[in-house]
Amino acid sequence: MVLTMFVVLIVGFILGKTRIIDEVSSKGLSRLIVMVAQPALIISSITSAKYSLDNLKLALLGLGFSLAMHCILALLARILCMRIKSFDERKITEFAIVFGNTGFLGIPLFSVLFPENGAFVSSFFMAGFNILLWIIGLGIIARGRDDIKLTAKKIFINKGTVASLIGFIIFLVPAIPACSSFELPTFLRTALTYISGLCTPISMLLAGALIARKSLKTIFSSAKIYYLILMRLALIPIIFCFLLKIFGFSDFWVIFLTVALGLPSATSTITFAEVFDTSPEYAAQCVGATTLFSIATMPCVVLLAKWICSLNISLLQLF
Repeated sequence: MVLTMFVVLIVGFILGKTRIIDEVSSKGLSRLIVMVAQPALIISSITSAKYSLDNLKLALLGLGFSLAMHCILALLARILCMRIKSFDERKITEFAIVFGNTGFLGIPLFSVLFPENGAFVSSFFMAGFNILLWIIGLGIIARGRDDIKLTAKKIFINKGTVASLIGFIIFLVPAIPACSSFELPTFLRTALTYISGLCTPISMLLAGALIARKSLKTIFSSAKIYYLILMRLALIPIIFCFLLKIFGFSDFWVIFLTVALGLPSATSTITFAEVFDTSPEYAAQCVGATTLFSIATMPCVVLLAKWICSLNISLLQLF
């Protein structure tokens, strides 16, 4: 999947160099992703799951861990990025540390690692991601900006929370005895799948087009990019993996959360940067570089998590 994303990024690079994707079209495509495709992805991922009490418990755990993990990462990223001089690049680096590619890369990877329930749990994990994308993510971008006002209404009623609420309601409908066999009509489910499927390919095309505005020498000579790669793809997942094991989390959650922490930066980094004019070229560098280097780091993270799970170092037995 990472190689697939990288090929799409290269195509975007060519489109950017030939000006097929220019500044105007990239802004419009970014708004399409943020305003339409991402909400559709939230609803589609949640409603693809079948309701049962066991699944409800797993769903709530996946959602809860996602909310907790992203909040912890937000605090950690704020500290880790304090020394970055450029204010916009500092904010984008924070964003790129907090939010990983849980959709296009995460769901297929979790499906392979946990064939029985990996895709199901990751759907609700992604719901937590999308809720906080519009709270923490927008909060990071809005810092120091007078043109982006964060109000209570925006925090609790936004494209992430509304879409998630719609998805949860649809998911819970079969809990009503009279509606136990309820399913979304096939044409609606298919439409949501088509629209949500726009997220990753368009985002990676945009990444390539934005990278095309800078020289490759500039991209790969940036210390900030290598710092992000080290934090996002290596140190953070390794440290948290040990902590999760020590505090007695089950092997399932140790591996699941470690892999989630080691995913490359989310393509939403690019779309938010583009829509809100916050160093979009640098955002594309962050996503492109972490995606490229994750080809090497992701298998190592998975193997490391499995090895740590084999160690007898738990202090408590939790989830």
